[in-house]
Amino acid sequence: MCETLTAISPLDKRRQAQVDALLEQEGVRRDGNLDYTCGIFDSGLRLIATGSCFANTIRCLAVDSAHRGEGLLNQIMGHLLEVQAQRGNTHVFLCTKPQAARFFGGLGFWEIARVEDTLVFMENRRDGFSGYRAALAAARRPGPAAAAVMHANPFTLGHLHLVERAAADYETVYLFVLSEEASPIPFAVRQRLVREGTAHLPQVICRSSGPYLISAATFPSYFLPDGDAAAYAHGALDVEIFRSVAACLDIRARYAGEEPTSRVTGIYNEIMARRLPELGIRCRIIPRMERDGRPVSASTVRQAIHDGELNRAMALLPPSGQRFFASPEAAPVIAAIQAQQNVIHH
Repeated sequence: MCETLTAISPLDKRRQAQVDALLEQEGVRRDGNLDYTCGIFDSGLRLIATGSCFANTIRCLAVDSAHRGEGLLNQIMGHLLEVQAQRGNTHVFLCTKPQAARFFGGLGFWEIARVEDTLVFMENRRDGFSGYRAALAAARRPGPAAAAVMHANPFTLGHLHLVERAAADYETVYLFVLSEEASPIPFAVRQRLVREGTAHLPQVICRSSGPYLISAATFPSYFLPDGDAAAYAHGALDVEIFRSVAACLDIRARYAGEEPTSRVTGIYNEIMARRLPELGIRCRIIPRMERDGRPVSASTVRQAIHDGELNRAMALLPPSGQRFFASPEAAPVIAAIQAQQNVIHH
């Protein structure tokens, strides 16, 4: 049988329909955000295997059950790893069904976390996640701790209120700042503003989320809309990863703010409120700080900057943020925010 492996353009509706049909046939959920897809076609131009990428992850892998054992998945994986190498991605992640995890283990992937019997998350580094946890544990303070994970895009008075609540309850608070570069405010700036904004709180230890906590690999629907089903699946996976992080730092509670506007963050809060207590971790959803009857949020700050109302934005920022946005350093960031069509988190 003559087989052809080829890239599938997102504009090729006929072949994309074949991808949808094959994924559905094999019980694989189609991700809403994919940036590369390939497939293997038989001599009759029928799709018999497919796989895709999003950023540095490999997703949506499927082989027609009638062609199992023919080495098609090996071909798809080899091709997608070449694509990742061409992109400069040496650290690669993949999501797969639990029954396929052993196969990918044979290709040099190691399990990070799994969600019940539905999903396994893996990476191509033996000591990737374990090394991340070891580095965190090396700076661990003795005793039970709390944690918060935030984009801080930018760090607002609302974020500060949340951290101060956690610091009032625990002698140690691990504050993870999302390191994903998915906003006009660079990670280095966001992390600096968080550290400066919490410098008066000796309880706080600021850490990078790395590629593991709410990243494009673990939680792509946090950054790009992909429907409620994806948000629930990604959120559940992220909580399982947090479980391992919490274990190495003796984290007993996680703090998060109420989410009145963002659908995906609201779903994530719902998952945390249900799952974390089952894992022996308290989930504290703190009411949002309000100003003039409106919740203080990073989206509100970005909207004010977008609309040219910098003074309104400044009123919602701690001194560290006010100094930054009043400085020449902030000019390109302000310009980038104002150039965006939509600055509200979905």
